[in-house]
Amino acid sequence: MIGAGGVGDAVARITVERDFFEAFVVADYDLDRARSTVAAATARRPGEERFSAARVDAGDEQAVADLVREHRATHVLNAVDPRFVMPVFNGTFAGGADYLDMAMSLSEPHPSEPYSRVGVKLGDRQFEQEQRWEEAGRLALLGMGVEPGLADVFGRYAADHLFSHIDELAVRDGANLVIRDEAGNEVFAPGFSMWTIIEECLNPAVVWERSREFEEDQGWFTLPPFSEPEVFEFPEGIGPVECVHVEHEEVLLMPRWLDADRVSFKYGLGAEMITMLKTLNTLGLDSTEPVDVKGVSVSPRDVVAAVLPDPASIGPRMEGKTCAGVHVSGRGKDGQPRSVYLYHVSDNADSMRDYGAQCVVWQTALNPVIALELLATGVWAGAGILGPEAFDAVPFLDLLAAPKPHGYGSPWGMEER
Repeated sequence: MIGAGGVGDAVARITVERDFFEAFVVADYDLDRARSTVAAATARRPGEERFSAARVDAGDEQAVADLVREHRATHVLNAVDPRFVMPVFNGTFAGGADYLDMAMSLSEPHPSEPYSRVGVKLGDRQFEQEQRWEEAGRLALLGMGVEPGLADVFGRYAADHLFSHIDELAVRDGANLVIRDEAGNEVFAPGFSMWTIIEECLNPAVVWERSREFEEDQGWFTLPPFSEPEVFEFPEGIGPVECVHVEHEEVLLMPRWLDADRVSFKYGLGAEMITMLKTLNTLGLDSTEPVDVKGVSVSPRDVVAAVLPDPASIGPRMEGKTCAGVHVSGRGKDGQPRSVYLYHVSDNADSMRDYGAQCVVWQTALNPVIALELLATGVWAGAGILGPEAFDAVPFLDLLAAPKPHGYGSPWGMEER
């Protein structure tokens, strides 16, 4: 695993409970942080000796390849920011391992029509290499977090078992999370990487429609950020949350394997986050281009991310739940109209009590571990560049929900709408 931030730390804490692997290397640019993650994981299981720490520069393909070879790794799990996807992806191939990530290679807006046409799409730079991965008999499993990831698994389940025709796969994500300071006052602190939030929320939002698939962009088109707000009712006490279009990987993955008329992604950002993101954009503080500040070259976005609390540290001051899921509409197996929301809810009180990890990073971290177990046991197998929806959903969902120690003890839900 490359990356010992919030998600990487949670991955290690979850994985240590399982028996499907022989060795697990936690690698990070900050060796002390990698060692801290190893210590936290191994403390959860007396006598645990399978974990070790290493230092690696995720931006250096050769360093990644050398790390893979040194440890004879069979798989590399990319748990760093998406700006490092390509060096980790390429280094993994060069080192001779299979690859998993939770976010895909970055997009570039269309140079002249950013709010109607796609430019370089999320994952394009990875899919360009599909032939060489397939010819090598090696697997790159893209987008295997929660969103993307579990949401894509839900889409596959709906297509196989619930619907004869799908009008729309509508990924909807919302929460009622609150973060408080030491005095109990509500404060702003993002639940995951602010760098990534800025990237996906301020880029043109992307949608796919079958009616456009024979056009130049093959069905994908873009909208301005925060387009088409809708109030979506989330389950298990979260309630109504206003959701808006943002750029997200599911829309780039699902149409490749699932048969639907439309695929969309909307995120419950909340008025405060939307206002803040618009302000950052207006001030140019969302930019990744370095600027000179009294002789020091810094990226404005890196500064914004650096001054906010580390998402891994806010768990003790967070309360509430987060929900990831897919609202599927169309015709059921009986040919009658059907509308279903398949979802997974993570309660911060539970994830903090059981894993010492806040619920947003824990929910993201859970899914690549399950995927790794299915790959290790041969239940999932494949070569080339694939998304989660390319695999049978049932073994994944069964393992997710089954009580421990056989499963992961985290049930998912389904509501008829």
